Order: sequence, then structure tokens, then C-alpha cells
Amino acid sequence: MTQSIKTNLQESARIVTETHRGLERKKKEKQRKIFFCLLPFTFYCLLSALPAYAETEKNSCPPRFVLTTPSNNVDITFKDWDKTCGNLKSYILSFEEMLLALNKSNVVYLGEIHNNPKDHKNQLKIIQELYKQNPKIAIAMEMFQKPYQGVVNQYLAGKITEEELIEKSEYEKRWGFPWQNYAPILNFAKEKQLSVITLNTPSEITRKVAQKGLESLTPSEQKLIPPLSEIQTNNEEYRQQLESVFQQHQAANHGNSTDIENFFQAQVLWDETMAEGIAKFRKTYPNYQIIVLAGQGHIIYDYGIPSRVARRLKGEKFIQRSVLLSPPDNINQPKQKKAIADFVLQGGLR
Repeated sequence: MTQSIKTNLQESARIVTETHRGLERKKKEKQRKIFFCLLPFTFYCLLSALPAYAETEKNSCPPRFVLTTPSNNVDITFKDWDKTCGNLKSYILSFEEMLLALNKSNVVYLGEIHNNPKDHKNQLKIIQELYKQNPKIAIAMEMFQKPYQGVVNQYLAGKITEEELIEKSEYEKRWGFPWQNYAPILNFAKEKQLSVITLNTPSEITRKVAQKGLESLTPSEQKLIPPLSEIQTNNEEYRQQLESVFQQHQAANHGNSTDIENFFQAQVLWDETMAEGIAKFRKTYPNYQIIVLAGQGHIIYDYGIPSRVARRLKGEKFIQRSVLLSPPDNINQPKQKKAIADFVLQGGLR
């Protein structure tokens, strides 16, 4: 329950108490009956006002650090520690403690560094451990683009080989990071007959938006993405964060965009498309836990995918948790309005 709701509830209780004291004795019993009749309705209204997704840490509170291997030598420091965040020791968790929290979540984001093999091995470990607790899980993957859902389904059903999956999904062309990073995860999904959701926007569309903007898309191209009205680019903090990424791309002569606005639109389109896929699956299969595999940039501070999933599921009570599988370059940013993630793995392979 949020602090504001607690405060409102306390204030309501104070007013009711003072009112009772001022009533005549003959009216007390009647008022008491009315109060207790209305209390369940009042409590229901308060519950309805709770947020649709998990609250985040206050301003300068960092994420929980998860030690994947017990060690007394892990160097974890927090500059300008805010004592209102509580005991610093409570921010250092074991892998098992993190799993307990993730097990209670409806959507779990595993933020990877694409070319880090350790991240992918920890992804598989987390998926396997969550499966033990709840076999009703689905794996949502940034690595496959939406038009190739049928190809992935064929592989999971045993109708095509792994080599055919790579070829028919155009994996090398459309993603290109080492296949061996993801093969064990897909093999596990096939073995356990888990759903795998292809999340990503087709490369042709993302590239075109990066070069010419959203308005350049044809009606046929727009059918492959969320409605333009749902592609929201009004998060200024996210825009500022991506401006630095854009500048790095320009300095290294990378990317398809020479315009920051088009670059931002392409990134948001990417996020919105993936969020739409997650939200649709959640609405269709509400009893399933969704484990999302995506790059850290789509997850940190909830700017990318998580906030856009929450927007699409507004009014539904569910819990999202985010895990960074490797520490990001800059984890201590006390001026941010929320923690960079819920958990950050520290210490290498589990």
C-alpha cells in the first residue's frame, strides 16, 4: 500500500473517530452500524487505487545486488547513501532470495548484454529455477522478429530442425549475435513444451523509421507494428538517455540514423512493439508467468518495455520485476526517480 493511501486511511479513521465522539449516545449504535457496513466498500475502493504494477524504490535507493557466488571480496559501494532507504545490508541478496521474489512476479525482465555469454547462462539458470516452481511460463524474446512466430512454433513442435530455425527465421541477418548463446534456452523451451513469443519489430521497419521517421511508413508497414497512436515519445528522461547513445553511435559511425528524433522514434517503436506482444499474451494467458529476454537498454528505469506493458494493462493488478544480468556502467544515479532495476547480478556465473 502506498504512503499516500496509508495517510488517507489514517486521516479517514481520525475523522470517523472524532465524529463518533461528538454524536449523542442514542445515535452511536446507529452510526456504528453504518460505519461497519461502509467499511468493506471503502477498503475495496482503496485497493482499487493501488498501482497496477510494483512500486519502485524512492529517489536515491539503488537496486538489490544479487551475489551469484558467495564471496567476501565483492566490492559493492554506494556513494552518498540515503539512510531513508534503510539498512545497506538489505540491498545485498543471495541468488535464492532473488528467485523467491521473482517467483511471485507475473512478468520478469532479464536484461542482458547481448555479447556476454555469462548473461545467457544465467538467463537459462533463472528460467530453469522458475520453471521448477511454476511450469506455466512463457519466454518472450527480443532476438526473434514478430513475422517469424510461426517458424519458432514449428521448431518447438519438432517439425523443423535447429538449422532450419536459424535459416527460416533469418536469425543471422536479423539478429546476428552468437547462436550458441540462445540455443540452450530454446532447447529447454522445446523439451518442456514452453511457449516462446517473438517480440521484435521487423528490421526493415525499424531501419526505415531511424532514417525517415514514423510518418514515412506505408499502411501495409503499419500493420506490422502497434497503432501509431500507441507509440508514445513523451518521456523526456528516456529521450535524454538515448541522446547520449545516439551521440556515441554517431562518433563511431554506427547506426542507420543521422537525426536524433528519428533515432528516438525507432527505439520507442522497438519498445512499443515488444510491450504489445507481452501485454497481448498476458491478457490471453493471465495464469502464465512471462520471462522477457531483452537488452538492458529496453529495461532500465522501466523506460522502455516495462512502463509500456503497464500502460497497456492499466487497471490490472500484476507485478513486474527487472533483473540486470551484469552490472551496468553507471549504476548509482541518485537523481533518478526510480532504481535502475529491481536486481543486479554481481559476481559472474551462478
